[in-house]
Amino acid sequence: MEPIARGLLRIGVTPDMVTLIGTALTVLTALILIPQEKFIPAVILLFLFTSADVLDGTMARLNGTQGPWGAWFDATLDRLADGAIFGGVLIWAAWYSDTFTTILAWICLAGGAVVSYAKARAEAVGATANGGIAERAERMILLGLGAVVYQFADWGMTVALVILSVLTIITVFQRGLD
Repeated sequence: MEPIARGLLRIGVTPDMVTLIGTALTVLTALILIPQEKFIPAVILLFLFTSADVLDGTMARLNGTQGPWGAWFDATLDRLADGAIFGGVLIWAAWYSDTFTTILAWICLAGGAVVSYAKARAEAVGATANGGIAERAERMILLGLGAVVYQFADWGMTVALVILSVLTIITVFQRGLD
């Protein structure tokens, strides 16, 4: 990522610009492609756009602008992107799937927000709530695998959402015990 980060910095792109553009493209992709069952293009594009999450941090480190603002901005927009991704899945499930899958999608959407909130709230009171079995990257990978399997077997997304729901709930409790 460093060569790309250096190149972007050289032409005047800031880490915050990368965060904002990556999030906007993630939200658009998630809310347009996922509800239309265009899972493979969505997975490919979301992988590319969420890579901006690594790129912006690398850029901030390279130009010495890491700080509270960037950390807050990045974390806040990550929540927006996650909400759009699982919101897209929820819309898809409500349109094309059954009630059970729709409920699972809601659990993943709400649970993902609670996982992040648990950490933020713990830090606000001077504690820590790191880790857990299904952090952001693991949730996105499992969802992507479910989307790919769905192309060959219509149960793929439901199974992925069952696993994600269970792991997300476990992660919330793990963060509470940390």
